Amino acid sequence: MNIKPADRLAQFSEYYFSAKLRAIRELIAQGRPIVNLGIGSPDQMPHAGVIGALQETAQSGDSHGYQPYQGLPALGDAIREFYARAYQVNVEDKAVLPLLGSKEGIMHTSLAYLNPGDQVLIPALGYPTYTSVTRIVGAEPVYFPLMETSDWAPDWEFLEQLDCSKVKILWINYPHMPSGTRADKALLTRYVDFARSRNILLCHDNPYSFILNDSPLSIFNIEGAEEVAIELNSLSKSFNMAGWRVGWAMGSEKLIQPVLQIKSNMDSGMFKPVQLAAIEALNLDRSWFDGLNDQYRKRQLVGFRIMDLLNCQYSDHQAGMFVWAKAPNGDGEAFVEEILDRYDVFMAPGFIFGEAGRSYIRLSLCASVELLEEVYNRMS
Repeated sequence: MNIKPADRLAQFSEYYFSAKLRAIRELIAQGRPIVNLGIGSPDQMPHAGVIGALQETAQSGDSHGYQPYQGLPALGDAIREFYARAYQVNVEDKAVLPLLGSKEGIMHTSLAYLNPGDQVLIPALGYPTYTSVTRIVGAEPVYFPLMETSDWAPDWEFLEQLDCSKVKILWINYPHMPSGTRADKALLTRYVDFARSRNILLCHDNPYSFILNDSPLSIFNIEGAEEVAIELNSLSKSFNMAGWRVGWAMGSEKLIQPVLQIKSNMDSGMFKPVQLAAIEALNLDRSWFDGLNDQYRKRQLVGFRIMDLLNCQYSDHQAGMFVWAKAPNGDGEAFVEEILDRYDVFMAPGFIFGEAGRSYIRLSLCASVELLEEVYNRMS
């Protein structure tokens, strides 16, 4: 027998971290004391009240059946109230679609809006899933440059001169992953104006809003965004709930409905106790973020010291849960392998986020200060 996989698999490879972390586990099984600073999986606990809500509601007899495809109405209300409180966004005309993590929103949105042969604008340095999903659905990625010498600002001259007649979606992500660049309203306004002038769906992927960022923004802080924009967000990073898989898409009813049409044919809703625990998380006050960021600031300082020790160049005003730095030899992939071989420490090579990142490496701050200090001591 010769059962062949679909042709679409030739358009992309296995996700880098899926393969690399499998290799890391094999090295650990061989006895290597490897410290994994490659991925952004929060190591701290969710709030105790969130865990308590999950435990309590899981004991209820009505918690274990199928749930509404649109999520519990109370969860949608909690997300809207969170946006009004945390971003000062007018939510009266916003539809909310809970997701099993915002990553699936990238797939659902692409399936809902892209036909084979359509084009998708993707930052030349960015989350690799934007590219792989674009290829899965048969569309064509078109990369727009981010200027390294201008703190990774978009190359507006390139965008303004681009033929967008086949472009259906524009992906953006601020605070930017992997560089940690923040957005201001002027930058987001320019993206919204660009999308409106060319009739493009603007998708803002916004999971890092509150990590080392004192001025969180939503795309809906920008006038006119509701006409062309969808925002993806999640509890993964800002609430230490990555494995819970709780996210959402927000936008006008008109733009969200096609995404629901796809999603309702792909899963049967989110576990009710997880939704009720998510409501508990969304109702936490500002002190939660203050405590979270106190830890990340301490970690970031050690991360900077590690990069100084490695003679890497970096910006000291990065947001998010990583340190993005330029390798001294100009080859991030080779430098990462050298660090792994010499110190049993794994970091992410920048090339996985695009060719523009080939000379960079990324250190995750999802490790305790003590573990980061251990890494520093190994290297020194």
